[in-house]
Amino acid sequence: MERAEARANVFVLVPGAGGAAWYWHRVVAELRARGHEAVAVDLPGADESSGLPQYADAVVEAIGDHPDAVLVAQSMGGFTAPMVCARVPVGLLVLVNAMVPLPGETPGQWWGATGSERARVAAAEAGGYGTEFDLDTYFLHDVPPEIAAAGAEHQRPEADVAFNQPCDIERWPDTTTRVLAAAGDRFFPVDFQRRVARDRLGIEAETIPGGHLAALSHPSQLVDRLVERLP
Repeated sequence: MERAEARANVFVLVPGAGGAAWYWHRVVAELRARGHEAVAVDLPGADESSGLPQYADAVVEAIGDHPDAVLVAQSMGGFTAPMVCARVPVGLLVLVNAMVPLPGETPGQWWGATGSERARVAAAEAGGYGTEFDLDTYFLHDVPPEIAAAGAEHQRPEADVAFNQPCDIERWPDTTTRVLAAAGDRFFPVDFQRRVARDRLGIEAETIPGGHLAALSHPSQLVDRLVERLP
């Protein structure tokens, strides 16, 4: 008997602060090499006239007529993703090192409400690296140097407007949700992510290799986990 071919899925990938689709380029290539469709959404993160509603609009447009799409959101993308799931059908939501908002919470409120900064500093003291935030220590420490260098031209700031806008949902969507937390994430330490996932979603975070930018440092291993338990 011939073995059935694996079903191709559509992955829509949402970046974090700054909104650069480039962040996902290694994951996009890996997914396509495995026979899936993948699109990384470029968000107007640096535009003070745009914010979470416009981010959600862009992601909804990318999903198009694919109600079984797998929506993957990284870091601040965790605020956009549930707003999208409340508007259109999504087959699966995967949060990767992501902020998990409460209904009506703003990104600016999230840091204090979750104790993110305390967790970051405590992990740094325990791990023996600097407590003062800098990109090399917290984001690029495990990213290959050539990838980090190529990413410099894609870096852009996140406009202040989005940090003051609420996650516009009445409750967390019914969409099946997974949380992937990188073991070496220094920005959102893995134990912190596990606690937030349990407290806010009632689910256990799954551990993956890499740091906060796991899609750049460990794309193949991340895709291994993304293609598990597909709808």
